[in-house]
Amino acid sequence: MIEKSKNTHSSLLMGQMVDDEAEYIPAFDEDGNENKEDAETPEELPILPLRNTVLFPGVVVPISVGREKSIKLIKDIYKKNKLVGAVAQKTPDVDDPDFNDLYEVGTVAQIIKVLELPDNSTSIIIQGRSRFIISEPIETEPYMKARVEELDELVPEKDEEFEALISTVKDTAGKIVQLSPNLPQDAFYAIKNIDNPVFLINFISSNTDIDVEDKQQLLNIEKIDERAMKLLQYMNMEIQKLELKDNIQNKVKQEMDQQQREYFLNQQMKTIQSELGGSQAEQDLKEIYEKAAELKWNDKVKQHFEKEAKRLERTNPASPEYSNQLNYLESLTELPWNLYSQDNFDLKRAQSVLDEDHFGLEQVKERIMEHLAVLKMKGDMKAPIICLYGPPGVGKTSLGRSVAKALDRKYIRMSLGGVHDEAEIRGHRRTYIGAMPGRIIQSLKKAQTSNPVFILDEIDKVGSDFHGDPSAALLEVLDPEQNGSFHDNYLEVDFDLSKVLFIATANSLSDIKHALRDRMEIINITGYIVEEKIEIAKRHLFPKQMEEHGLKPEQLRLSDEVIEDIIINYTRESGVRELEKKVAKVVRNITKKIGMEEAYEPVLTIEDIRKILGQQEYIKGKYIGNEYAGVVTGLAWTAVGGEILVIETSLSKGKSGSLTLTGNLGNVMKESAVIALEYIKAHAADLSIPEDVFERWNIHLHVPEGAIPKDGPSAGITMATAMASAYTQRKVKKNLAMTGEITLRGKVLPVGGIKEKILAAKRADIKEIILSKENEKDIKEIKDIYLKGLKFHYVNSIMEVLDIALMKQKVTKPINIS
Repeated sequence: MIEKSKNTHSSLLMGQMVDDEAEYIPAFDEDGNENKEDAETPEELPILPLRNTVLFPGVVVPISVGREKSIKLIKDIYKKNKLVGAVAQKTPDVDDPDFNDLYEVGTVAQIIKVLELPDNSTSIIIQGRSRFIISEPIETEPYMKARVEELDELVPEKDEEFEALISTVKDTAGKIVQLSPNLPQDAFYAIKNIDNPVFLINFISSNTDIDVEDKQQLLNIEKIDERAMKLLQYMNMEIQKLELKDNIQNKVKQEMDQQQREYFLNQQMKTIQSELGGSQAEQDLKEIYEKAAELKWNDKVKQHFEKEAKRLERTNPASPEYSNQLNYLESLTELPWNLYSQDNFDLKRAQSVLDEDHFGLEQVKERIMEHLAVLKMKGDMKAPIICLYGPPGVGKTSLGRSVAKALDRKYIRMSLGGVHDEAEIRGHRRTYIGAMPGRIIQSLKKAQTSNPVFILDEIDKVGSDFHGDPSAALLEVLDPEQNGSFHDNYLEVDFDLSKVLFIATANSLSDIKHALRDRMEIINITGYIVEEKIEIAKRHLFPKQMEEHGLKPEQLRLSDEVIEDIIINYTRESGVRELEKKVAKVVRNITKKIGMEEAYEPVLTIEDIRKILGQQEYIKGKYIGNEYAGVVTGLAWTAVGGEILVIETSLSKGKSGSLTLTGNLGNVMKESAVIALEYIKAHAADLSIPEDVFERWNIHLHVPEGAIPKDGPSAGITMATAMASAYTQRKVKKNLAMTGEITLRGKVLPVGGIKEKILAAKRADIKEIILSKENEKDIKEIKDIYLKGLKFHYVNSIMEVLDIALMKQKVTKPINIS
């Protein structure tokens, strides 16, 4: 194998000369001038193929010899001090070339030295003498031999143009030396000192970094000036490459310098942080692992944590992903996995706590005590989902706090009013920016226990839009069969909610979806009667306001009579929220007098209340009237409790006998009015109403407070009674109220909200109430204290209602329709 040596000096040092006594005649002297002694070229020359280089006249190059033919050729001619023809191969990959694989033009060369290297390879140093062309191949064995013709080097006469060309070549070569980092700078001065233009061009052509094919083209050119011009083209291309390479290296060097500077600063920072206890990332990981070691999570969650922790270790602390991953792991480690508070199973203590904090609410207290009893006996029980349903201000939310106190559990309250995004319950997926766990998981993280008392406040006010349906997400939370493996989208692992005691609150069941309502145990908390409100004010509201305003017990006292006056004349609600506001206003007024050092009486009277709260806001029974026929009092249910509903009916002469309805009535109430009128017309004879009355008189039904929307079927018998009273001119009994739905056949159907309606009747000083026979079972479930002073009439038909409600005598004024 023959190829150009990459390190001439090292080859010379390592080699061993085969024949130090060999004589050779140099082709050029030390100044680069051609040596004419024995310069004739023989007609026949042995041919030495060159694999990766082109030999130029006058140039000395080292050659590695590996092929057997080439080695034999070297041994034969070196000892005889003969010349050899060095010809470049067209394709360097051919190991055994023939004349077709060689270029036609080569260089007559003399072997100067033969070196055997320590690796058993052979190298030679040869010097070119003159160019030749192969005229006829002679033989290929034992090595190639051919007849050749010598080619002359055509040198132009020395003129200014040729000298400028040679000077340009030298300058260009010097520029290449300056741009090439691997060339010694002394080479530029060596080139400058060469006077022979032929040797200069050949020397530079041989050492220019161009392809063998391009070098062969230079060798083929006979005229030195043309060879110089061609060489300049190659050299300019080489300069462009070197300049581009130099620019790239400068940019890379600048980047590397910046990286090295940053690396150096980072290393200093790491050293400082190491002295202070490690880098922030290392401290974060250490804290995460320390927290994880204390947690009681199962194998599945533990494997998930370890996987995510390793991902954090591989993440660059400077990337945004690092903070997201760190927040996620902190969320995992801050949750109370299988961490439970110890329940207090002292049932007598629990009962006393509930009785102390809340007056009444016996049904709710009994249900809580049943749950505690089962827990005490069994030791474990899937927590029931309780829904406290009732008007505002009756103590639904505060009851949850008392339950937590009775159980010695942590207390959590989450308001669902206005929640319309499903992610509020289930959490956001971690792919979103700003993702976080749902409010269920966040609340448990704050509580630091997996079995708190969890109040889901205002569950009936959950909304839904394009973000999803939160009530659907609550199905898993509130299902005892599913919440043992609650899946939060952010955590990506299941969390056990089965030990949580969920208590939901709602004002209206109609706004809760059926599937969600089916998963809860509904406990109805109705309003309070006056006696209960008095006790609540004395035990809870008044002492609370005294403490909040900084008053001592001896500085202000309210008698039962004064509290009752506030309840009756300044509040009209089922709960006690408005009552608490009035009590707070009274306490503030006394606090101001004490602060201003004004004289006052600690024991307030009703006259004092009038001065503080103003004139009576509500007059008991103001909606009740029996002075005119056609006016009837009904009972209605609202979200804030029961209310009395006055229905007024009047007749006016007309030819159509039309029905007019006013008072902001809903469709159901309008339909009830139409049904009532049709029933009255159908049974006019039974009521002694002349048949032509309906044609000569128009009827107008109105429900006062027209700004308030009203709807529902429970006013059916009230409307029928009002119309019958107007047509018969018989007044309705005093202090009588009624509620019930009617049909076209005259049947009275049951309605709901009976307890709330009864409380409203008692507030209005009603004495008698007409109900459907099927509502009698609801009355039996109500405590006697709520029924005290009331008389109930249970009916099946409208005619029974009219017989009870209408007085016997007719009204002679103001009109007589007969």
